Amino acid sequence: MNSKINQVILENFGMIPSFSCDNFSNINLVIGENGTGKTFFLKALYSATRAMEEYRRGDDIRTISDVLAEKLRWTFQVEKLGDMVTRSSPENLTFRASIGTDKIGYQFSQSATSKIGKVITPTQRRDTNSIFIPAKEVLSLYSVILKSREVDKSFGFDDTYYDLVKAVRLSPKRGRNYTTFADSRKLVKDVIDGRIEFDETSGKWFFKNNRNQKFSIGATSEGVKKISIMDRLLANGYVDKQSIIFIDEIESALHPSAVCQFLDMINNIATNMDMQFFISSHSYFVIKKLALIAMNTPGLVTCISLHKAAPPEVHDLYDGMPNNSIIDAAIRLYEQEIREGL
Repeated sequence: MNSKINQVILENFGMIPSFSCDNFSNINLVIGENGTGKTFFLKALYSATRAMEEYRRGDDIRTISDVLAEKLRWTFQVEKLGDMVTRSSPENLTFRASIGTDKIGYQFSQSATSKIGKVITPTQRRDTNSIFIPAKEVLSLYSVILKSREVDKSFGFDDTYYDLVKAVRLSPKRGRNYTTFADSRKLVKDVIDGRIEFDETSGKWFFKNNRNQKFSIGATSEGVKKISIMDRLLANGYVDKQSIIFIDEIESALHPSAVCQFLDMINNIATNMDMQFFISSHSYFVIKKLALIAMNTPGLVTCISLHKAAPPEVHDLYDGMPNNSIIDAAIRLYEQEIREGL
């Protein structure tokens, strides 16, 4: 069953004046300089995907327009929806996507407040859960995020954080799991030398290493917490083979060797479970590692390069490393080293 993002068209969406792509892969890497809209792009895709998953769920009778409007406002933390429209353009913001066998789309102007007028309504709800893992870990802020959203109902932590803390608070399931997920969890346990656990009595997270020693979550490195979140999602059944996983700045707080192991795990899941990932990065190590992963498999890794003064570029990493500012910076450092050594 095709459950992936197959096509996306954006017009006047924040920092992205125009984008169109219909050849996404199981692993999709988004790169670009600061201010080119990498996180904005991931959030745009996530908002639409989650809206399709929340639409008609259970006894929810909201229209898709209401679901989308609420998801966009709380994901992008805007006072009014019109603030998301590219400032330099008099035209409407437009989003259209083909996700699985269904379609979703919307359009609104800079004057839009809390309502979306033109909507392409999906024919059915996506019966799965996609997830967004932000650059900053959430476990240390777990109770703060929940209070901010559920009690105070105030901006500060957007829906990517709120959805994630709701997802990780589900307890691990007992019994059989997907073999690929189980294998990936073993890899995670080896990489971080342990596992995170939640104490229902105290309402706090802690880290237990492979020697059964416990540490408070505040005394645990951000990198360990970030990878542990993936382990928790694989264990508690929140994600399944139909889920789409978005990871913002995957290299954040991780040593390059841990980044490579994390990407190996993602490749294992994407290949064996036929799942789709969208990853943003500033790191040369991430691009290089994914290029190596893509070397023997055409169409496995798509690289989306966003630019400030040029149209976005879409590139199959099977064809080699694309021209981009991250690689250019690495080359300049290498050339400077050569010059200094002469």
